[in-house]
Amino acid sequence: MEDCSLVSCIEDISSLLPEGTPSPKYQDLARQFSAVRKVYGDGNCFYRAIFFAHLEFKDQIIQSGKVLISAGFEEASFDHLQSTVLHVVDQCTAAEHEDVLLRLFNEQIISNSVVQFLRLLTSAHLQTHEDFFCNFVEAPDLKVYCRQDVEVMAMECDHVDILALSQALDVGIHIVSMEGNEQQLAHHIIPEGVDPSVHLLYQMSHYNILYPRTCLRSSSRSTSRASAACLNHESCCFSLLL
Repeated sequence: MEDCSLVSCIEDISSLLPEGTPSPKYQDLARQFSAVRKVYGDGNCFYRAIFFAHLEFKDQIIQSGKVLISAGFEEASFDHLQSTVLHVVDQCTAAEHEDVLLRLFNEQIISNSVVQFLRLLTSAHLQTHEDFFCNFVEAPDLKVYCRQDVEVMAMECDHVDILALSQALDVGIHIVSMEGNEQQLAHHIIPEGVDPSVHLLYQMSHYNILYPRTCLRSSSRSTSRASAACLNHESCCFSLLL
């Protein structure tokens, strides 16, 4: 991946494998996924990855203005960002117009506008579902958490933010984690039980986009449900959230 690229072209999954004999985790990753698209690690990688990987939520973006307003955001603070997001959605989908999407997403102003809008939408969803999400943040209150940790660019997202955005966009997300000392990959489906349309690799606090080997999707989902595990105390437990 070029240093200046915010999102890379698709690369063979072998580009992630270390030199020498790969560990069981890497071998398992190569068996389940054929390719990866690398995302620049600037603290915004989750938001960039999920939007690039899944563009079939135009209706949710159109309706999201009402959600932002109900959460207390002034329309003037997000109207331009929303227009930019809709412009990108109108021009392309990842499957049919990859070259256009790749070009747009590597234009920093456009790419950052998309990220900022998704951050505001995540914040709005958290605040409009406060009774549920307030139990999973450690800040003095949910509004403070959103202002300090969600809406600010370059702040790494927490697991509660991922759940909120997946609900706001009605997108199923499959997160494959390389973290921990276990010999096997950890799989998380958000929300639990759905057929995910976005597959992300989580490694060293960073997200990249994964492309599964079609024949293994069903077995991957079964493994994901069977191996669902609680997250650490700092974030919360996926099974509790869902």
